[in-house]
Amino acid sequence: LRTHQWCFILFNVLLFHGLLFGADLLEEYFLRSLPLSYTDAKTLEIRERARKLATDPLKANLSYTVSSAATCSDQEIFLLVLVCSSPENRTRRNAIRQTWGNVTDTRGYAVLTLFALGKPASVTTQLEINEESQKHRDIIEGSFIDSPETQTQKMLMSVEWAVTFCPHARYILKTDEDVFVGIPSLAGYLLSLTQLEDVYIGRVIHQGAPDRDPESPAFVPIHQYPEEFYPDYCDGSAFIMSQDVARKVYVAAKEVPVSVPPDIFVGICAKKAGITPTHSSRFSGEKHISYNRCCYKFIFTSSNMKEDELFKDWEETGHGKDCSL
Repeated sequence: LRTHQWCFILFNVLLFHGLLFGADLLEEYFLRSLPLSYTDAKTLEIRERARKLATDPLKANLSYTVSSAATCSDQEIFLLVLVCSSPENRTRRNAIRQTWGNVTDTRGYAVLTLFALGKPASVTTQLEINEESQKHRDIIEGSFIDSPETQTQKMLMSVEWAVTFCPHARYILKTDEDVFVGIPSLAGYLLSLTQLEDVYIGRVIHQGAPDRDPESPAFVPIHQYPEEFYPDYCDGSAFIMSQDVARKVYVAAKEVPVSVPPDIFVGICAKKAGITPTHSSRFSGEKHISYNRCCYKFIFTSSNMKEDELFKDWEETGHGKDCSL
């Protein structure tokens, strides 16, 4: 080929890689919120109350019917994974237990995966959950009926449980049951962090607007949230909180209506506590990432996973040679 043809080919290769990797960098730059100032008296009060939060009174006022309190005890947990699950989806929970949820140690640090759910409407399902809990000791069940309207209660219950029964967990990953989680890559990222407090990381949603349609399941009345936009928050399919953030969210939650969706609920609580979410495009949000072994060894999460995909992807990403950049 002639010189100008080689130059054209080289230019296109460089342009392709620039768009491929530059898009994530630009996305993270533009979605990174400005740090909040802690001069607000209410913010300072929330942070101080969270720092002094006593967990013993919380243990005496449990809001759970099945609690895996013994699974954490005084153990040092590096990553506590809380999977929001539907009571009836036992098969999905088993799939997670046999794949990425089976990781209990990464780089010498302890990982613990638990499932958070509300009460089922069926007595038969409740008996099955009791049996499942006794067998695996990884179920946290709330005293409320599990439904689309109680998902924020489930989120708050998960935060309360982490703060009360797993106070030594350094990081908490909240995720959904249809998500693939790359524990090794996520742990490697967390170990590289230099900021150890106020860690709230995920796929940041910027200028999300409240749903004002009364017929919608996600309807939020103006009197409960009058602002035009929500504060920046991390998409609820998967996000990371440090232990101190969980405590601050729990303290701030008393002033936030539970009628807003769960991920937005956490975002509002975080803002009240002076915490700014950090964007990472390695969290897929609600998107399903097309499978590629090296891609799945790099990303943190992919949503809308089928059970057979979980097994296949877990098997392939756990074996084979390392991937280059």
